[in-house]
Amino acid sequence: MTVVQTRAAPVATARRSVPGRIRVISGVTVASLALLFVALAVGSSSARDGLRVIGRDAGPQVVATAGLYLALSDMDAQVANVLVMGEEYPRERVDALDRYEAQRAAANRALLEAFELSGDNRAERRTVESLLDGFGQYERLASQALLLNEQAGHPPGPPPDNVVQTYRKATDLMRLVLLPQAYNLTLESGTIVRATYDEKAVTVPLLRVAVVVTGLVALGCLIWLQVYLARRFRRVFGPALLVATVTTAVALFFGSNVLAQDEAALRTAKAAGFDSVLTLAKTRAISNSMQGDQSRYLLDKELADTYEHTFLDKSLSVVYYNAGNLATYHGAVAGGSKDYLGMLGPELVGERGEEVFRAYQKYQAADRELRAAAEGGRANDAVAARVGPVTTAFTLYDRALVRLADSHQAAFDRAIATGEGALDNLWRLLPYAIGAIGLLVIAGVWPRLKEYR
Repeated sequence: MTVVQTRAAPVATARRSVPGRIRVISGVTVASLALLFVALAVGSSSARDGLRVIGRDAGPQVVATAGLYLALSDMDAQVANVLVMGEEYPRERVDALDRYEAQRAAANRALLEAFELSGDNRAERRTVESLLDGFGQYERLASQALLLNEQAGHPPGPPPDNVVQTYRKATDLMRLVLLPQAYNLTLESGTIVRATYDEKAVTVPLLRVAVVVTGLVALGCLIWLQVYLARRFRRVFGPALLVATVTTAVALFFGSNVLAQDEAALRTAKAAGFDSVLTLAKTRAISNSMQGDQSRYLLDKELADTYEHTFLDKSLSVVYYNAGNLATYHGAVAGGSKDYLGMLGPELVGERGEEVFRAYQKYQAADRELRAAAEGGRANDAVAARVGPVTTAFTLYDRALVRLADSHQAAFDRAIATGEGALDNLWRLLPYAIGAIGLLVIAGVWPRLKEYR
């Protein structure tokens, strides 16, 4: 009797150890699956956060503030255009005033948008509020200069001193206060975009590696569970666990692929889209300020040299050549050498980039003719050149910039939409995959455990 009990004890212990081992292996498998889905959740959340900041929050705020800079600089340029026209060019004066009003409305919209997008950022809100106050002061000074100019009824060229003095106050406020503040807004938002991209460029690939590692561990655990059950019960692999393994492999592949797509989308949105859109927006704003400097050069004799140097400095920032004066710069641009730097340097590639540079060449050539007339004492001819050929050339150049910017904006929008679309597809399927795998593991293990009851 004692012998029988002694032999039965190991058998009973072995039988009790089998469900224990099944539970342990199943628990490890479930834990590895949970780690896989946590890695997928964290990775996709990180990628979505990056896409949101770059594509929906800080990114659009940068473009909005760059648009604000453009609207403000163009407003000041149009005031200068009206003042230098005098009593002549009635149609052109009306066009300039209409453009001034349109840009004023655009500046108001951009300020409101910048205020809304600033959210809880107190520094940005204070900057926007300061801009709003200064903007109102500028409008009053500009309106006063325009009224004095209309009352003076002067011929084309420099207006009376009282008009010039009033306009100086307005343009100084614009160039020394408002435009730097608008540019600071752009820099602050741009810093957020760059910091977000730099962070996600590191975290998203790491989380993708985490997904792959946890996925491989989960697959290994599922295979381990199936092998143990097949050997212990001398049966073929269970269909439920086989399906769970295949489903896990699909989830691993799909999730890893989505994170790879998001990584590429972030890179494309930042490098091929956002950076170029921002560069071209700044270029348009600076270029608009350049054409304002042309009018200021004609209307303010005392500061003509200053405005000429300012025009050269801005030209060098747009397309840089090693030129110490404007005449040398004009010659370098006309020569067509592609040995240039500046803001537009990296953008002047491809058909659209070459179109921009050709238009820029024509604009600088028109500027050379304007200054030749002014230096020759032919004020009427200089104003005629400013109103006619220079404006035409600048309009063509600006339109070329817009077309180039639109192509990069389209690339930016596609990248953001692709990344967000991939994440949406992942989260349409992932909850079902989690539930299905859980049920399949239970369906594969529960019948074996029941045999020991």
